[in-house]
Amino acid sequence: MRMKKRAFLVPTLAALAMAGASPAWAEDPTPAPSEPVVETAPPVQPEENDLVEGAPETAAPAPSDGPSPDDDPTAPTSKPSDKPNARPCEPYWSYYATSKNKDYHKGVGAEQANYNGTSRTAKSTFVSEATASVGIAFTGEFKAGASIAIASIEQKFSVNVSASLTAKLGNTISVDTPARKTTFARYGVYRLKSYGYNQFTYINCTKGVKKNVTIYTPHRIGWAIWEK
Repeated sequence: MRMKKRAFLVPTLAALAMAGASPAWAEDPTPAPSEPVVETAPPVQPEENDLVEGAPETAAPAPSDGPSPDDDPTAPTSKPSDKPNARPCEPYWSYYATSKNKDYHKGVGAEQANYNGTSRTAKSTFVSEATASVGIAFTGEFKAGASIAIASIEQKFSVNVSASLTAKLGNTISVDTPARKTTFARYGVYRLKSYGYNQFTYINCTKGVKKNVTIYTPHRIGWAIWEK
């Protein structure tokens, strides 16, 4: 039995063992399947070339292109025929989730690989070699702040997402590697891709221009496994 690693990878802790072992999964807000799913190709990466890692924690300042002070319903008036002033709105940014796509895997640490050079199926065991947090990523104008967007996404799609999840050192997983095949593994965080828009509400209760956002929110921690 021999090991095969890509030349650009750091040495891995992956090992082949003929004895069986059950997979171990990281603690995760989303229940993991009882057996890991082995794909035939590496996980697809986001195609956006303007993807920004790290979302603002607080909402952006009010836009400068809003209504003029004359539109303020609290402004005094000398016309007795005018209607009573309406109660003003508290200016704020909102985020509205509209649709979702799928989970995309963001790796933490080096990709690992094991080659089974035997004539029978063997067990590949992989151990994560780094600890790192993965946060929100987005494209477009993200103005509302992370917590506001997360609340809208969770309510719209009935999912649990976070501003950040941490993939930790030492997590282990074991999978079967067929004869003469290579199993690849990457530990990290799956992020849910969804779409929505920001919108500002002014003091006179009118709403500003919708600003579209594509957002990736941390959804679950786990391994991406594939073989060739």
